[in-house]
Amino acid sequence: MPETTYTVELPPGMELLNSNHREHHYRRARIVKALRTAAKEAAAGLPALDALAPVRIIAVVHPHDRRRRDPANWYPSVKAAVDGLVDAGVLQDDDHTRVIGPDMRLGDVVQGSQLVLHIHPLAE
Repeated sequence: MPETTYTVELPPGMELLNSNHREHHYRRARIVKALRTAAKEAAAGLPALDALAPVRIIAVVHPHDRRRRDPANWYPSVKAAVDGLVDAGVLQDDDHTRVIGPDMRLGDVVQGSQLVLHIHPLAE
């Protein structure tokens, strides 16, 4: 049986949080809220996944150009997006018993940049 994968694509051009940037807490909160809401809306059609079986999440950051990057620096953006999956009811929670990862990857160039989550349910 083929492995099921669910993909959640946030809209291109969204402002992302980067660990290397020190944002004012109001600005950071605004960006977190936008990312969380966008992920919740993008995941609206996905089923609620089994709370007893963990999932693996691969987060792909699609940059706006070909410069060298450390994809792990975008973890704050991914954390907000995974929280949006919980808000949408796709995941019951995002603790260590239910989520493996998220594993960070750098993807192909997308105009405006984009964050994409690939959710792989695992057998219990």
